[in-house]
Amino acid sequence: MENLTPLQKQYNSIKVKYPDALLLFRVNDYYECFNEDAVIISQILDIPLTETKYSKKLAGFTYDMIDLFLPKLVRAGHKVAICDPL
Repeated sequence: MENLTPLQKQYNSIKVKYPDALLLFRVNDYYECFNEDAVIISQILDIPLTETKYSKKLAGFTYDMIDLFLPKLVRAGHKVAICDPL
């Protein structure tokens, strides 16, 4: 098993609770998705699928785009879980 960052561990612990939803995870000014969720949102939203030394599949968008992108994900037939810091 690869080494996960604390952020990825937190993402995965929340994703387990919502396995049938795309998890939009707020990180500073972005909503980020990892793994297969990243692949799906990159295709639907036509945004880049990226890779870092910590994550092989990552996609995200600025938080102010949520009103535009959330309806697109739902219209494409997906449930969406939004995780914002409190």
